[in-house]
Amino acid sequence: MHRNDEMKLGLFLWGAGYHEGAWRDPGAPANCGVDVGHYAALAALAESAAFHLIFLADTPSVSELDDAHIARSSRNDGFEPITLLSALSSRTECVGLVGTATTTYNQPYHLARMFASLDHLSRGRAGWNIVTSGFKLEAANFGERELPDHCARYARAREFVEVVKGLWDSWEDDAFIRDKRSGIFADIKKLHLLNHRGNNLSVRGPLNIARPPQGYPVLVQAGASDTGIEFAAEFGEVVFTAAPYLEYGQKYYSTLKERARAHGREDDQVLVMPGLIPIVGRTKQEASDKLERLHSYEHIDAQIGAANRGLGSVAELRSLDLDAAVPETLPQTNFIQSRQKLYLDMAARQKFTWRQLIRFISDTKGHLMVVGTPDEIADAMVEAFDERAADGFNVIPATLPGGFKDFVDLVVPELRRRGKFRTGYSRQTLRESLGLKLPPNRFAQAGVSNRP
Repeated sequence: MHRNDEMKLGLFLWGAGYHEGAWRDPGAPANCGVDVGHYAALAALAESAAFHLIFLADTPSVSELDDAHIARSSRNDGFEPITLLSALSSRTECVGLVGTATTTYNQPYHLARMFASLDHLSRGRAGWNIVTSGFKLEAANFGERELPDHCARYARAREFVEVVKGLWDSWEDDAFIRDKRSGIFADIKKLHLLNHRGNNLSVRGPLNIARPPQGYPVLVQAGASDTGIEFAAEFGEVVFTAAPYLEYGQKYYSTLKERARAHGREDDQVLVMPGLIPIVGRTKQEASDKLERLHSYEHIDAQIGAANRGLGSVAELRSLDLDAAVPETLPQTNFIQSRQKLYLDMAARQKFTWRQLIRFISDTKGHLMVVGTPDEIADAMVEAFDERAADGFNVIPATLPGGFKDFVDLVVPELRRRGKFRTGYSRQTLRESLGLKLPPNRFAQAGVSNRP
């Protein structure tokens, strides 16, 4: 397997930070979710540190399940990702711009057009984080009582992604000749109709924008259930996952790469980037104090609400004895199944009580949290990278901007000292930066017109 010795790094960009209490941190602007200057400054910091990409999560709903949690959450006052990334494309030059969009409650023509536009605006730096909706309250925003079941969501997603890729191939790369002398703007021999008729979707095409500079914006995925891993192995070029300890990450990494090979894909074209929550201090005590300060900002209603959502809304946590042991199994959820499984795995491994599991979910959402000095955080990252549990990391600061500035100022220099992270940009597009190949146009490659 071809793999250089430098890890890939992304910045998970979320309002005041990932921790439930982050918005109360004195260093976080109170309105940071809708402050474009806040995001622009963070994007500039990521670019100054030569990060490969910034990553925006999203769900088209309020995801908290009760008023007590909604009242204490900062998550419901933020920009839609493609809109924000389009604004950031004019304020950055090199860093990749990855936005989340669901295949369950969108149409492929819309998303194909929006991500193609973002790729053109950014001169080839766009990425699409492909998700199937996994939160209970999304369905009612789109005229449905319940989410489609897990397998049905993935069946639609598979067809959806193939349609979007087909739409991006509507025009060959040199189809728009724009010849003022002859009056010919487009060579119609290089125009292709998709004419898709499937189980879930019917789309004629063509797309009304030129093929994206990258061919396709980079395809990002986060599947971790059996169905999700298979989907990621088939389509994902960057795979964002939760790996709270080394052996878990190694198993996921090995399984995903093996399944990707079964689809005829090369290992270095499927990059595994688990989430990392660094709490950085110049001393271990300073780092621990930062985490304790975050705990002081967080109310039990927010903790329980986050845990209830993360477990898939299958247990009424407020009525349980929080000092009782977590059971080995819970009823299966129709929401994010892999995360529920991960939480139960951690509870069994650590012999958690409900109170301890609630704290773990609130702090990490299942990701690896390292609380320590720059050396200790770099040690954990290098171990996961060298032991084939990661090709890089999506860095998830607990607080923004402070937590990310600490990482850039203290951890990035240590990674560079060890030869594990680059010092600048040498390639322009996100694909080039990540070492991913330009996908061929399916119609040009086949030498067919696909026109009536």
